[in-house]
Amino acid sequence: MSELKDYYPEHEIKSLAYISINYLLNMSKSDTIINANKIIGVSVLQNFFSTISDLKKYKPIQYIFSETNFYNNKFFCSNKSLIPRCETEELVDWIINDNKYTVKKYLDICTGGGCIIISLCKNLKGTFNGVDISLDALSIAKKNNYRNKTNVIFNTIDILDYNARSLLSNFSNKYDVIVSNPPYVLNSEKKQMNKNVLQWEPHLALFVDDDDPFIFYKTIANTAKKILNYNGTLYFEINERFGNEIILLLEKEGYVNIELKKDINDKDRMIKATWK
Repeated sequence: MSELKDYYPEHEIKSLAYISINYLLNMSKSDTIINANKIIGVSVLQNFFSTISDLKKYKPIQYIFSETNFYNNKFFCSNKSLIPRCETEELVDWIINDNKYTVKKYLDICTGGGCIIISLCKNLKGTFNGVDISLDALSIAKKNNYRNKTNVIFNTIDILDYNARSLLSNFSNKYDVIVSNPPYVLNSEKKQMNKNVLQWEPHLALFVDDDDPFIFYKTIANTAKKILNYNGTLYFEINERFGNEIILLLEKEGYVNIELKKDINDKDRMIKATWK
């Protein structure tokens, strides 16, 4: 992994090394110390060399091994869908803690690889639906549904298309909880992003025009009013820059009990609101 010193900071190289060892040798960090003198076969060495080659191309380690961990479960991962982040785990945890004692109907809009709704399905009781515009992302979500032995129903919906989103009310009548982690990174923020994101992750799921940064939030909030039950809850993951603006947007749409929540890095990252 010393070959990567010109590509990644030292702490990240160490993390990539341990992830690679765990995947290729099924060894934990402590195992590597105990088995420091272990002889590695030629085929495994070749896999390490291949991994290093991919990392030099800034390919994310999750895409190299086609796997990622999210909320204590393993998910299939490819560049057809976003790599789920730690802050999204915090959003999932918030929803679970709010809803763990009741049976409810859940909908995940812009579901991508399905990590949010599948995690909710594994930890809550009710019915679970996920929708996305991308057929490629939904193919990943369906694989993850099978892998995690969950019963989520996935459908193709372009939430920005009026006729398409009108179909949502037909899937499962009305919902008690709607969650969305929509595209929210401004196109102007691309220059600040790392190559492993820009060159590999799907831009469709990441970026919005600077001229209309709240297009998904406006559309989803307006649509949710029509398909949420009384006292239903809407949860968003948001761009840290726009917490106050999204609060105002939700207030204008008529939502109440709006709560903005910071992530572990003290950034405004999650918001929930109630429809009455």
